[in-house]
Amino acid sequence: MKKKFNCEVDCAACAAKLEAAIQKVDGVEDAKVNFLTRKLTLTAAEEHFDAVLAAVKKTAKRVEPDAVISL
Repeated sequence: MKKKFNCEVDCAACAAKLEAAIQKVDGVEDAKVNFLTRKLTLTAAEEHFDAVLAAVKKTAKRVEPDAVISL
């Protein structure tokens, strides 16, 4: 399942760092953070998507405290 979320990040370097960290989260099949559009595209298995999203949000706060991921 692939979904897009709003992703507020401060700079392109932060977006790249965040993308790399999110791609390492268990259950994430693919993740792209676009600084210009401020979007996170997340791909994960449908049956575990909510758990993966929760782990992604936790990782985002740890890596980039100012980052906000929302619908």
